[in-house]
Amino acid sequence: MKKLLLITIYTLNHHPLYPWGFYAHQQINYYAVFMLPPEMMVLYKPNISFLSEHAVDPDKRRYMVAAEGARHYIDIDHYGVYPFDSLPRTFKKAIEKYGRDTLQAYGIVPWHIQIMLQRLTSAFKEKDQVKILKLSADLGHYIADAHVPLHVCSNHNGQLTNQQGIHAFWESRIPELLAATSWDFLLGKAGYVTNPLAFTWKRVLESAAAADSVLRIERELTAQFSADSKYSFEPRNGQVIKQYATSYCLAYNQRLNNMIERRMQQSIAAVASYWYTAWVNAGQPNLKQLIHKNLSEEEQREFERLNQAWLTGKALNKDCD
Repeated sequence: MKKLLLITIYTLNHHPLYPWGFYAHQQINYYAVFMLPPEMMVLYKPNISFLSEHAVDPDKRRYMVAAEGARHYIDIDHYGVYPFDSLPRTFKKAIEKYGRDTLQAYGIVPWHIQIMLQRLTSAFKEKDQVKILKLSADLGHYIADAHVPLHVCSNHNGQLTNQQGIHAFWESRIPELLAATSWDFLLGKAGYVTNPLAFTWKRVLESAAAADSVLRIERELTAQFSADSKYSFEPRNGQVIKQYATSYCLAYNQRLNNMIERRMQQSIAAVASYWYTAWVNAGQPNLKQLIHKNLSEEEQREFERLNQAWLTGKALNKDCD
């Protein structure tokens, strides 16, 4: 455990950020806990650190599992124009029309969310505490990714329009700069999602519709800033790094009309609501009476292997950042 702790500390201080940024993913899972009813809070609140810390496991898994990357995005513009009616909404019909290989190549995030919801529901039925917490953390990650416009766009890092770096700018730099000081994440109560697939697709299409603005506004703003005013050199974790300047970040956030804050808020509410929906669909089990309450040695070693692969390896699939 000591070795695992050291790896975690090293990870948080030395590794570059990935989709939604470690900070944002952790905040999304963290604040989702406070939207849960008391019957769920008895499990989730004491384990809020686990849910936050492991919110980033799916990104690390991209260094161990070749199929992982596609679970974080969907290049929906590959399937035509908004609202992309040519793409069936159910996974079964989409496979029948396009084939599994095509779906895997262009991303499967809306369908993987449904798979994770089903797995979490089963974990509640089994009353398996470790499985509930691990799946809750993972599910939160995929839901949050579906709320990012650049995860629903083939120009996911501005690579097609000479805007490389916009991905981390949108979902890492700005949340880290503004979230703790001026954004509100206390959002009320989770709600039951009657049609999770339709709900997920609604959020995916919202992200797709926003992608053009995310890219266009950054291009327009770049034309108004000189290179030395767009970037700055700032201290981070004991090093001085090149970073988007604060003034540029504030201008971009203002031009987006606080889009990033809204998408984080919507992510938090969606994560909490999916957790709640899985619990309700499982029959609302008593979360004070669970089995398998501690990580086994093998599960601890698995987390260690995950961190080691992420620290030392290369992503085995298409980059999402």
